[in-house]
Amino acid sequence: MDKFFKLREHGTSFRTELAAGVTTFFAMAYIVFVNPNTLGATGMDQTALMIATCLSAAIGCFLTGILANVPFAQAPGMGLNAYFTYTLCFGMGYTW
Repeated sequence: MDKFFKLREHGTSFRTELAAGVTTFFAMAYIVFVNPNTLGATGMDQTALMIATCLSAAIGCFLTGILANVPFAQAPGMGLNAYFTYTLCFGMGYTW
């Protein structure tokens, strides 16, 4: 792990990065429930939305960490989801 991510070179350790990862996960875990609830108001299947939310966040975080080697977490953006649900679907009358 140290060789691939260059932990010592960046002045950190595996333990520090693990604690940071767990903290980030708990700070972002709300998205797993809020995103399907917001988009589900349009009539979409909430189970499918939860799976898609989890998969997209996991893939985004994995690719950012492995390909870019930066400690950034990726998750679906709630602003665009709210715009889609409340402006396009409810406000303008479009179906999902």
